[in-house]
Amino acid sequence: MALTRRNMLFGAGGVVALIGAGGAWRVTRMPVSAIKPWSFDPAPLADIRLEAFRYAILAPNPHNRQPWLIRMEGKDVALLYCDLAKRLPQTDPFDRQITIGFGTFIELARIAAAERGYRMDIEPFPEGEPQPRLDRRPLARLRFVDDPQVQRDPLFASITARRTNRLVYAAAPSKQIKHLQSADHFVSADKDMTTRLAKITVAAITDETTTHRTHMESVRLLRIGHSEIDATPDGLALSGPMIEATGALGMTTRESIADPNSSAFQIGLDGLRESCGSVPAALWITSPSNSRADQISAGRRYANAQLRATKLGLAMHPMSQSLQEYPEMATHYTAIHSLLGVTGGARIQMLARVGLAANIAPSPRWPMEKHLLA
Repeated sequence: MALTRRNMLFGAGGVVALIGAGGAWRVTRMPVSAIKPWSFDPAPLADIRLEAFRYAILAPNPHNRQPWLIRMEGKDVALLYCDLAKRLPQTDPFDRQITIGFGTFIELARIAAAERGYRMDIEPFPEGEPQPRLDRRPLARLRFVDDPQVQRDPLFASITARRTNRLVYAAAPSKQIKHLQSADHFVSADKDMTTRLAKITVAAITDETTTHRTHMESVRLLRIGHSEIDATPDGLALSGPMIEATGALGMTTRESIADPNSSAFQIGLDGLRESCGSVPAALWITSPSNSRADQISAGRRYANAQLRATKLGLAMHPMSQSLQEYPEMATHYTAIHSLLGVTGGARIQMLARVGLAANIAPSPRWPMEKHLLA
């Protein structure tokens, strides 16, 4: 079977002895504390900012780094900062994707605030846009205003059900895909286009995985097995009975996954190619330029799109490799923009595959308190 960064599946033959020897309870354990932020008392918190942020920390973000730092100001304002140690300098050299991840956070906070009757006024980059990389300046100033006119967002209920699903996809009925259409993004299930797009995304993930420095950026962020995931609930989680068993046998290690001559590396690459080549439909988000404000906006639109997909019963998985700005991606970057007809100063900010897939567990999360600055 295929294995991917977050969903590795091995044949059972190699672990029968371990399980038969009484190890079944240990190898079937799943993360516990790491997924607690997804399940909480629905009674609202007294501080609307904390109420909004306990939903916002569930937002999709690159490599699950959860780089959001929050400074509360007065009784109704919060400033968002980037934890600069959680950037991805190899695959995201200009922090574009990290910035998009702040947009997803902001959108989920806005939706959660509206559910409690509050408007969230957003001021992006109140001290200026940091270039070429993020710095210690805030990415946004958020003000929460009690507003009886604010409209509840029907996507609120989808926040805790949202998943980034990396499994192989089946095609969804055209009616579902049609309902995903929006003025904020493009969606297509055209067979010729998705076939060509899949070839580009498979080539891009292959190049990222076979380029040592970019692959190692992911390897260093692996959390293997429930103990590691609960201890450090960010990064790329590998969990499940076979991971626990093969990890205990020393078969699934960072070293083996990093080694391009190992079977673990090849199985992983094959799994990535299979999933990234499974594109029954595609969704993409463009912007007229590549300003930081454009990146925040793209993140907000992506969060909204994925919540819409969740509500429709659709799976969605971003395919970011061909949009990245490091040298090995240049050919793929040009090809994907050409294929999707994005020219001039405009650019594609997000690209995702869409389809049907089995349900999966939520991604690990740090508790909200870990994001609060003193």
